Amino acid sequence: MTGATTPAADRAAIPADDGVRPLAFAAPDDPALRTVAISGGTYTILLSGSDTAGRFAVMDMVVPAQAGPPPHRHDFEETFHLLEGTLEVTVRGETKVLCAGETANVPANALHAFRNPNDATVRMLCIVAPAGLEEFFAEVGELLPSRTATPRELTPDERAAQLRHGAELSARYGVDISGT
Repeated sequence: MTGATTPAADRAAIPADDGVRPLAFAAPDDPALRTVAISGGTYTILLSGSDTAGRFAVMDMVVPAQAGPPPHRHDFEETFHLLEGTLEVTVRGETKVLCAGETANVPANALHAFRNPNDATVRMLCIVAPAGLEEFFAEVGELLPSRTATPRELTPDERAAQLRHGAELSARYGVDISGT
């Protein structure tokens, strides 16, 4: 493990539990969860910022063959944990192949993209901290009835319109999809 930790003696005392926030629980096939189609994928929001006091969000992502978002960056951390398949993750121009069971963290502000190079779908968990990206996806993507629903095929004009809409909203969510 890398990174600095603060010795226990240097940490502030842990405050008492305020008892206000309940346990947040999500089952990926719960029909009450929001699932959106975006960038060719199907993203189910398991835990949103409203569930975690804005600290983080967790999404279950299904990425079809040969799909993935264009290069982008944002002002928050993003972690991928691959559940099924292999995924190419490119950060700052360097590409790594992530295999099932492996985890990668994309540092805040780093230009990155991911792509499913396979002929089968890839499934992964995406964790962002702090939360917010899930709301961007919900606003830009197309709502689906469930995690297993097949997104409709967008025409080239519809895909371009979705990208334009994302670009219009990106600053509000700390996202830059210009590819630079």
